[in-house]
Amino acid sequence: MESLDNLKNRLIDRIMVSENEKLLEALESILNSTETEERLALNSYHIEMLLMSEKDIENGNLFSEANLIKVDSEWMD
Repeated sequence: MESLDNLKNRLIDRIMVSENEKLLEALESILNSTETEERLALNSYHIEMLLMSEKDIENGNLFSEANLIKVDSEWMD
């Protein structure tokens, strides 16, 4: 299971930094074509993170995308 999580994280990292629109559209197309009616099973960690996110939204603890990019680029320097 850890290797699956590592793979997912590596893919997410690569997707986040990609500026190749055609690549991202192709990935979206692949993912859309493999969707099923299957219910997504969330573990307690995922549920906790979603609840925390909802509380952040309710409390206005939000970052704009522009602010996030700025903070991220400062961290990278």
